[in-house]
Amino acid sequence: MNRRSPLPQPETVVPTHACASPISLHVNGAEHRVAAAPDTPLLTVLRNDLGLNGPKYGCGLGQCGACTVLVDGTAARACVIPVAGVAGRRITTLEGLGTRSRPHPVQQAFIEEQAAQCGYCLNGMIVAAAALLRHTPHPSEAEIRAALSGNLCRCGTHVEIVQAVRKAALLLERQAARAPDAVQPEAC
Repeated sequence: MNRRSPLPQPETVVPTHACASPISLHVNGAEHRVAAAPDTPLLTVLRNDLGLNGPKYGCGLGQCGACTVLVDGTAARACVIPVAGVAGRRITTLEGLGTRSRPHPVQQAFIEEQAAQCGYCLNGMIVAAAALLRHTPHPSEAEIRAALSGNLCRCGTHVEIVQAVRKAALLLERQAARAPDAVQPEAC
């Protein structure tokens, strides 16, 4: 019988390497303890140990953006960050932005604008857009393009992606207007 093991529960130590040491990570609002060599890429731990497949492996060099996550609200390349370097910091992956039933406004905008073809780069684009809108709620087209310039898309959906980020800015603005005293989500 071939069963997949369940996702590690918070405070679970998951052994990954002979030279591993326990490292505490705060991922998508939950605390996790993993056993990993300090220089293990964060992307490896997220995907292999925590079962989070939102960040993708693209280049392993931090150049394509497929592995983009938020570290303390700032877009970062998970494939080049040693896991020990983010111990105790807030890490948010695509899975931590929203859910199928309640997508984050950036996710909703990408869906509505149909800003995807193959979808491989999309997760990194969405996370990078969320970081941009957290710091720049009303970005110009040039600011959007600059913020996403490190995320490569070979499908040619750049126009739709820019439109989706603009729409996300409007959705976030409307959300804030409906609940002026509400705290913004941790990831944005």
